[in-house]
Amino acid sequence: MSTSPAPSSARIRAKRWVEYPAAPAAHLTRFSDLAPLVVQVLYNRGITDPAEVATFLQTDPATTTDQLFKMKGLRRTVDRIHQALRAHEPIAIYGDYDVDGVTSTALLVQTLAAFGADVRPYIPHRVDEGYGLNLDALQALKNDGVRLVITVDCGVRSIDEVAFANSIGIDLIVSDHHMPTDELPAAYALINPKQPDCPYPYKELAGVGLAFKIAQALLSVDSRQTQLREDDLLDLVALGTVADLVPLLGENRALVARGLHSLRATGRVGLRALINISKTKTIDTTAIGFALGPRLNAAGRLDHALNAYHLLMTNDPAEADRLALDLDSRNRERQVLTKELSDKAREIVLARSKDAALIFAADPAFKAGVVGLVASRLTDEFYRPAVVIEMGEKESRGSCRSIPEFHITRALDECRELFVRHGGHAAAAGFTIETSRLPELETRLFEIAERELGDQELIPTLSVDATVQLKDLSAAVFAALQKLQPHGYANPTPMFVSRNLSVVDARTVGADNSHLKLKVSDGRTQWDAIAFRFGAYAARLQRGDKINLAYTFEENEWNGEKRFQLNVKDIKRAA
Repeated sequence: MSTSPAPSSARIRAKRWVEYPAAPAAHLTRFSDLAPLVVQVLYNRGITDPAEVATFLQTDPATTTDQLFKMKGLRRTVDRIHQALRAHEPIAIYGDYDVDGVTSTALLVQTLAAFGADVRPYIPHRVDEGYGLNLDALQALKNDGVRLVITVDCGVRSIDEVAFANSIGIDLIVSDHHMPTDELPAAYALINPKQPDCPYPYKELAGVGLAFKIAQALLSVDSRQTQLREDDLLDLVALGTVADLVPLLGENRALVARGLHSLRATGRVGLRALINISKTKTIDTTAIGFALGPRLNAAGRLDHALNAYHLLMTNDPAEADRLALDLDSRNRERQVLTKELSDKAREIVLARSKDAALIFAADPAFKAGVVGLVASRLTDEFYRPAVVIEMGEKESRGSCRSIPEFHITRALDECRELFVRHGGHAAAAGFTIETSRLPELETRLFEIAERELGDQELIPTLSVDATVQLKDLSAAVFAALQKLQPHGYANPTPMFVSRNLSVVDARTVGADNSHLKLKVSDGRTQWDAIAFRFGAYAARLQRGDKINLAYTFEENEWNGEKRFQLNVKDIKRAA
């Protein structure tokens, strides 16, 4: 597994360590063929039944046709696509500008093109059009001869826009994984397992996962009509699923496991170029989250997401290199801009009250493409829900990030009458609002946050899977833990604690001395450790000091040499 830095923070915040209870000895005995540490981690994740354990470790996402068509709206979608294919109707795939939306768009365009469809992508401009369906785009598609529009990763809350599409003669199929409201759009078909009465068992697919369901359905009915195979699409599924931070459990985890294999051998020249320019050596979920995903996202943040789409779809190596270079450059611009605006937002927060239950920062200088990243940094630093808004003259666009104790989209739903549009998940959301309504929104959100969080001590929590002795860490243990991959949201890399360790060496590393390099010993064995963004600790530690470490166990590659190390997430003085 590759080493990845923790999110940047202006200070080291104290964390609460909460250790899962030890699995009963009788439970460990039931799985004598597995490493006890693996059984313990699965126990912590609620995976205790032998059949569930076997399925989890197998990561086989095989889906029968009967299971597939339990997805409400899928059969009607396939029938309408077949109708369009027979009549040679133009089809538009209407996506979103993040990685999930772009990969969903590319996946369905590739699939429909393989069946001979006249298909075209439409991805709105983040600044000029905003998230989701808009009336001007639908009218332009109608004027261009399109009669069938399929949304990916958007549309479930676009009640008025879907009604408009119906009024101008467009058949609109909505595929969207976001949480619907009580009112569903009157679409030709709606694909969303979270909608009422949808019997599909797995509810947490990303937008690209739902696009893949459409592709699977078409291939299950008409596989002889094309040379396209499911495996040709799974690299896109892995990219979009990991980047969108949906739970990496169940079918998501199974699809990503297969998708990572496809990504490592991808035939997409654009992805090969992006992997090369990002200097990515190990293709795993960390690489998607920290290297590939941010570069693909940078297109929509600072320019147009179609650049990322074209990178995924091009067959021209020269164009692939040019686009990869452009996305890499955009990502560097994005990093600089994010830091500048994060500093500005931090000043706004500190000028008010950093101890308020919610952070609210609005300014005309904020850019819509990075407000979500700024909100994320504020949430990381202050451990509060954060709302960051680009103030426009008439309309403003905001992005929210939250903590486990506060469901941000439900909070926005309580203020729904204030918004032009809004939506999201428990931990992240976005909205468009008339600027004149911002003061009321601020007041309402502060009231909701105070009601929900006011009596809680807000301290970030580290969930510890087990206490481990350093002498028990080995290559065999590492290999056993790899069976739990791929890791991601809701299936994190196992966290361990080792206590009463002696500091052998402590020094800062990195261009700005912001990281801490350690050697620690339990008296019998010695391990290297790296603590990203803990450089300030170096002055506090002396040789022989006793400390407790919370960490993940990983393999690090440096100058062609692979070595195991502890990736430290928190440090406490030993009692």
